[in-house]
Amino acid sequence: MVPLRLSAVGSVVLLGAHPDDIEIGAGGLLLALGDVPGLRVHYVLLTGSPARQAEARAAATAFLPDARLSFALHDLPDGRVPARWAEAKQIVDAAASALAADLVLAPSPDDAHQDHHTLAALVPTSFRDATVLYYEIPKWDGDLGRRNVYLPLTEERARRKVELLHANYPSQKARDWWDDEVFLGLARLRGVECRSRYAEAFRCEKAVIEP
Repeated sequence: MVPLRLSAVGSVVLLGAHPDDIEIGAGGLLLALGDVPGLRVHYVLLTGSPARQAEARAAATAFLPDARLSFALHDLPDGRVPARWAEAKQIVDAAASALAADLVLAPSPDDAHQDHHTLAALVPTSFRDATVLYYEIPKWDGDLGRRNVYLPLTEERARRKVELLHANYPSQKARDWWDDEVFLGLARLRGVECRSRYAEAFRCEKAVIEP
């Protein structure tokens, strides 16, 4: 496998339909990006109550303590984003204009949740120059599929991701799927696929090879 050099990434746009999407899907990658000096990050959510948005702000700061963070947090109705397509499109377009991103993280096009799927479909229409990695979110829909980009995680980093999820999203702890076994179990399986103990996995539909 040919590695993607995170040290070459200077700016990142993070796109989530809901608070916690980004950290569940790419928390390990956020921790890795936290080692990049001078990183600029624009953090965008489509939905979220004020309390949930506060959780997201705290999470972003915890996962990326040294990054230069900016936020665009919106309150479209949870579960109804397809019906608010024009507003969602405007949000994604604004995110593309806010920062010239080297890397964009977004939910996967094959995600079965209607809000995630709608956001994923909008990303390539707005971000035409950046590398886009689509993250995955485990849930009852059973929509986890094959991935083609992997980030190996040390056990320490995988457990740190889970620790920060618990610490920054207390509103989600009552959910029956929110536990260490789900997060670490998926990371362990993705680790098997890239010969690592743990890993996060992503989908990339288009990349450019440079000489």
